Amino acid sequence: MKGITRRQFVQGTTLAMPTLIASGCVGARRGIVTHRPPPSERIHVGMIGYGTMAQDNVGSFLYNDRVQVISVCDVVSEAPLYGYKAERLGGHLPGQRKVNAFYAERTKIHTYSACKVFTDFREQLDDPELDAVCISTPDHWHALQTIYAARKGKHIYGQKPLFLAVAEGVEMVQAVKEAGITYQVGAQSRSNDYFRMAAEFVRNGRIGKLTRIEVGLNKGHNVFGKTPAQLSETPLAKPPPYIHFDLWLGPAPQRAFTPKIHLPMQWRYNLDYSCGMLTDFAAHQLDIMQWALNKDGVAPVAIENIKGRLPARTELYNTLAEPFSFEIVYADGVRIFVSSEYAYGCRFFGENGRQIYVTNGRLETNPPELMRQKLRDDEIHLTKSGNHERNFIENIYTGMSTLSPVEAGYTALLPATLAHIGMRLQRASLAWDATRNRFINDSEADTLLKPHRRGAW
Repeated sequence: MKGITRRQFVQGTTLAMPTLIASGCVGARRGIVTHRPPPSERIHVGMIGYGTMAQDNVGSFLYNDRVQVISVCDVVSEAPLYGYKAERLGGHLPGQRKVNAFYAERTKIHTYSACKVFTDFREQLDDPELDAVCISTPDHWHALQTIYAARKGKHIYGQKPLFLAVAEGVEMVQAVKEAGITYQVGAQSRSNDYFRMAAEFVRNGRIGKLTRIEVGLNKGHNVFGKTPAQLSETPLAKPPPYIHFDLWLGPAPQRAFTPKIHLPMQWRYNLDYSCGMLTDFAAHQLDIMQWALNKDGVAPVAIENIKGRLPARTELYNTLAEPFSFEIVYADGVRIFVSSEYAYGCRFFGENGRQIYVTNGRLETNPPELMRQKLRDDEIHLTKSGNHERNFIENIYTGMSTLSPVEAGYTALLPATLAHIGMRLQRASLAWDATRNRFINDSEADTLLKPHRRGAW
């Protein structure tokens, strides 16, 4: 390490990273660290957002010996109602307590208090000791915070869906590419054995030529354990004291704090902050579809047979609640049928009745014995990763591509975002020009590709 600064060590994509990192360790040539590296050689991670998803992510970073979590940022200091049953506290103070308590126990230094806290992510990104961030904020922040972090040279683990508007998705992909950083989409299904096996079976032709592909997504709204009183539609005279609400809104339109859409997780059903269940779940299942078809980074040429109607724009919950469907068309003629009426997951139809269905926690094949077949050495083997966050850290060290690179996250989300625009405008079909990132002969639809950026944002 002599003559190499810590910053060069972490960011040095041209360095022989595995050899440097594992010097003196067993398995050095494979970049395997068999002891906990000293603080100067760990990846320093900061959490941007500490709500429901961040609390699921942070444990994987804390238990990784090659990582030191050094900061937590959230516009909320401390508040209840996070989690899928409104059972958790969120905010930068609970995050700080979690990190400090973990390292106090780990190091046996019971006064450990080194985890920093921030309200503004821009101040967190200015920390020269910060190497990587985990972005777990509401959807309307994902692209902008990725762009800021990439331009600061930070490696990024970014929660899905990656963007709210297509143009900012294009911008974030470009920012990551120009920065040369490591990026992992939080599409953790790729680190699940069932989804990987399904993709491998399809890629290796185990069900023969594909005759039809169906993707089932969810619709509707969920209150995630909130009571009716907590979902009031009456705006508050001023935001709760625990939140920097102007910074929470960020680029979104100015409006008063309204419990029904501004309490934890309820923002997902308002178009100012999200496209609802459609893009939330498409970011998982369309991702697995394109992984199985080897279409990472491949954009469609059209979205056809679009059906679905959104509530009035004036409604607080104005994302999809009713059944919807659409078809994704690729340049090679492959057509994907997507519907909220299909069983959630991906279903691949092959020849002679052969079939594969995969969803969370379940893989089904026809014939049943197909699932027990092992791949030959000469067949396609996809990356096996039991932990998505660990795969991210490993590839910061190696400089290799992550399991879910930013280009894959962009093209997984793109068809659903285009279909959503079709539903908003009641278009039956939309043709897409991927070279110019715009619709073909539809200037009105083009206006919905651009993000809303309030004020200085």
